[in-house]
Amino acid sequence: MGKNLWARRNFLKKSSIIALGTAFTNHSMAKALNSFAINKSELGVANKPKAPITAIVLGAGGRGNVYSKYGLKFPDELKVVGVAEPVEFRRKRFSEEYQIPEKNQWVTWEHVFENKKLADVLIITTPDRLHHGCAMAGLNGGYDILLEKAIGMNWEEVNDILQLSKKKDSIVGICHVLRYSSYFRQLKDVVDSGVLGELLSIEHTEKLSMDHYMHSFIRGYYRNSKEAAPMLLAKSCHDLDILRWIIGKPCKYVSSFGSQTVFIKENAPEGSTMRCTDCPIEAECHMSALKRYTREKDGLHHLVIEDYEDATILRALKEGPFGKCAWRCDNDTIDHQVVNMEFEDQITASFTLGFSPVYGRTTIVNGSLGCIIGKLYEGFEVHDIRTGEATVYNSQIPQHLMSGHGGGDFGLMYDFVRAVRSQDPTMLSSSLEESVESHLIGYKAEESRHKIKTMEVNMASYI
Repeated sequence: MGKNLWARRNFLKKSSIIALGTAFTNHSMAKALNSFAINKSELGVANKPKAPITAIVLGAGGRGNVYSKYGLKFPDELKVVGVAEPVEFRRKRFSEEYQIPEKNQWVTWEHVFENKKLADVLIITTPDRLHHGCAMAGLNGGYDILLEKAIGMNWEEVNDILQLSKKKDSIVGICHVLRYSSYFRQLKDVVDSGVLGELLSIEHTEKLSMDHYMHSFIRGYYRNSKEAAPMLLAKSCHDLDILRWIIGKPCKYVSSFGSQTVFIKENAPEGSTMRCTDCPIEAECHMSALKRYTREKDGLHHLVIEDYEDATILRALKEGPFGKCAWRCDNDTIDHQVVNMEFEDQITASFTLGFSPVYGRTTIVNGSLGCIIGKLYEGFEVHDIRTGEATVYNSQIPQHLMSGHGGGDFGLMYDFVRAVRSQDPTMLSSSLEESVESHLIGYKAEESRHKIKTMEVNMASYI
C-alpha cells in the first residue's frame, strides 16, 4: 500500500467519522475501534497540488457534470478546458459553465484526437459502448484517464485497456466511487484492523428503487446488451469491487443465477398499448411514464430534452424510449441475480441484486471474533462475539467532499487530481489494475449464469 496510506487512515481522520454507542470492553478491540482524531485545519488542503490539472470531458451528461463540478469548487485543483458531446444544447450549456473556448468544443470524441494533446487528462463519461474506443485513443494520445465504469462492454475490451495502460505507463482511474465513501472506507479499515478475527464471509446486497430500475434498466440507456454492459457490470461492478477490496485476496471461483421475469411482453397488462401516451389503462398503471414524468416530475434528468416544459416532456415520451410501456421495451436486463464467490483462504462472499420498494446497500461481514452489520448512508455496527456488546458507527461525509455516493464522487476526484499531479498511481484506491479483477468476476458470473456452471477466476493470467 505504501503511499496509498492517505487513501484509508488519513481520509478517516479528515472525514469526521465518529463512533457512537456502547464501547467494547475487550481492550484490543476498543483500542482498534477508537475514534479517529480530526484536524479540521487540514480539511481540503492535504497534498494540495501546486497547479490545477487540466481535463477534457468526453460526454457532458450526468456523470461528466458530476466530476467536472469538482473543478468549480476547487479551481486551483482542476480546470476543464474541453468537451466532446453530440447533443448540442448539452455541449453549449457545459461550455458556458466551464468557459470553454469554441475551438475546444467537439461533437464526437473522435474529433478530440484530430488535435495535438490539449490537456493532462481525459474524463470519459460516454455511454458504455464507447469506453473502449475513447480509452484506447486517449492512452495512445498520451493522456492520463478517469474512466467511468463499466470499463468495457466485455472482458476483451477491459483487458485491452489494461494492457495498453501498462505499456504506456499511464494513470487510469476507475470511477468506483464507493471506495471513496466515508462508509466503505471506515468499514474497510475496521476489517483490516483485525478486530473481527479471521475473516470468514461477506453478505452484500443492492436493492434498487423501482424508479431507478425503470429509468435506467427498462426504458433507459442501460436497458439492453447492445447499448451497455450487462446490468451486473453496468450497475453493480461497484459492489463486486467493494467485496474484492474489503477481502483483499484473489477470487478463485464464481457462480451466478438470475433472470428477466417481470417486465416482459407476456406480463403486459391486458388492454395496454406500446406507449403510455395513448394507453387506455394508463391512469391505473403503477408503471405509467405519464405519472412519473409529467404528473410527478420525477427523473426528468434522464430525458435528453432542452427544457422541462410540459409540451417538451410529452413530445419526448411520444417519440423516445422513456414513454414506452414498461412491459413492451426492448430490454434484456435481469431483474434479480445472485453471485456466489470463493476467495483465497476459503473466504466466501455473496452478492444479491434486484429492485425493491425498500432500497439501498446492506453489508454483513462475518469474522471468527465478531461481525459488522451496516447500511450505506446510515452507518454500521461492530459486534463482539465474546462480550455480546456492539459499537455503532455513523459515517459522516466531510464537508469539503460533500457529494453523491456518500462523498465518494468528490473523494475520487480528490485522489485522482493528486495521483495525476504527482504521477503516482498508488495514491488512487481504484486504479485500473486494482479494479479490473472485479470486472473479471462480473463477466465470469455472467458466463456462469448463462452456462449454469461454476467458473474459475484467474486474474493472475492477465497481469
